[in-house]
Amino acid sequence: MALSKVNLEEKFGQFSDHWNPRIVGRLNGQEVKIAKLKGEFVWHKHDEEDEMFLVISGNLKIELEDKILDLKEGEFAIIPKGVLHKPVATEEVKVMLFEPAGTINTGDTESELRQDKIKEL
Repeated sequence: MALSKVNLEEKFGQFSDHWNPRIVGRLNGQEVKIAKLKGEFVWHKHDEEDEMFLVISGNLKIELEDKILDLKEGEFAIIPKGVLHKPVATEEVKVMLFEPAGTINTGDTESELRQDKIKEL
């Protein structure tokens, strides 16, 4: 990737589908991804990777086994490796994700929502 600034509004404007992250940057073995979420994702965990969800717009609920994290615009949560979780977005939510390169979005769960080839914007 070339050295330049990233305009999130412009990047989010390049796609409309949900649960299909796009890579917008890379640093120190991490990928910076953005995604639009709507509806319920699948219960899953990442055995080797922590995952950070930063809400750019909207309201995201992350269901855990013992509680629900309610994230509003400008808030983030880090889901530690091995923690079972399920993101839920009643209305469309725009998020930025930070996770190790190559992280599979559905973790240990097989699903039609799995994205093996993440596009780069």
